[in-house]
Amino acid sequence: MTAGDSWRTDETIALFDAILRLETRAEADRFFRDLCTLGELRDLAMRWSVARLLDQGLHYAEISARTGASTATITRIASWLRHGEGGYRLMLDRVAAS
Repeated sequence: MTAGDSWRTDETIALFDAILRLETRAEADRFFRDLCTLGELRDLAMRWSVARLLDQGLHYAEISARTGASTATITRIASWLRHGEGGYRLMLDRVAAS
């Protein structure tokens, strides 16, 4: 494991394995509501909204106005979208294809 992979722990792997076993949106609703605080859920949803809006080519100011995200957060998400692990791109492409 490299320093960049230090977030990959037995605990994160177990969490991702559990998520992969969810079969329906209702199951995901129940699991994530038990797992996360309302603030954490809102933050995750906001980040996903920012990624989708960035992918649509919206300007940072417009994204901030729509989502309430700071420009620092938007910049960070834009960086992850371009240079991250590829997770945002994978899901944006899958959602667009469905």
